[in-house]
Amino acid sequence: MKTLEKRSFSPRVRGDQVSGFKSFVSRITYHVSLLFALHASLFTLTAQVKTGADLLVLKYFHLIEGKRIGLVTNHTGRLANGVFLADALHANSATKIVALFGPEHGIRGDAPDGAKMSDTIDAATGVPAYSLYGKINKPTPEMLKNIDVLMYDIQDIGARFYTYISTLSYAMEAAAEAGIPFLVLDRPNPIRGLGVEGFIREDSLRTFVGLHPIPISHGMTTGELATLFNEEGWLANGVKARLTVVRMEGWERTMWYDETDLPWIPPSEHEAPFDRGCLSGNVSYRRNKPLRRAGDGTTV
Repeated sequence: MKTLEKRSFSPRVRGDQVSGFKSFVSRITYHVSLLFALHASLFTLTAQVKTGADLLVLKYFHLIEGKRIGLVTNHTGRLANGVFLADALHANSATKIVALFGPEHGIRGDAPDGAKMSDTIDAATGVPAYSLYGKINKPTPEMLKNIDVLMYDIQDIGARFYTYISTLSYAMEAAAEAGIPFLVLDRPNPIRGLGVEGFIREDSLRTFVGLHPIPISHGMTTGELATLFNEEGWLANGVKARLTVVRMEGWERTMWYDETDLPWIPPSEHEAPFDRGCLSGNVSYRRNKPLRRAGDGTTV
């Protein structure tokens, strides 16, 4: 930025002086506007929420360095630059992805709603991709035998009916039984961390779309849910995972997702582009009703 020169003006102003004064004011206005723009830009950068996945790469890589990683993830498990975490880790020689585990909709998010999936080889990384939505909902000892750390990175919707949090619970359970650490990379609750609404699931209604006794809109992040499952003794036979949560930076409980500066990636094909009017926790109540698809992917 150029240094502005100090100038004086005669009480008797000629035409060329008027022109020069206008030019001077114009330059002042430009520089002030530029300063405000830079300030706003810096504020946006400092206010941006950093997810657990980004902080794993930036600050906490030592948690996985030199280890064989199993990753429970899907199409929402991306870094701030848009790269899939699985692809980024696969390209990093300091760690090794040895297995991927996909929830409902699959690892790349391309499976239809409710479709049962089979195990396969992930085309992008060339590693085994195990389905946790089908005949098997929980990683088996055979799947985990060459894994040093089992990691979870999936964006939740904030509602109990989403099967991703059931997959989280079963993966924690499997890791606990296998005696391997479990690492959760935290992400925001998109409908804020304040609202707790709806009835608590009764024991007689326990299913894969309602595994634990929490409200319909639970108001927790993925990392907080993992901590709850672990500390409340809700894993099978009371086992406890060796749980580590890489928490976010910059996230506040009052934030809607569109206030985080993070790109919104719909967790399923039935979710609309993010809108504060989409009351996912409420419309998802209809999932167990005859009109199963009513309300999915709509705004209110």
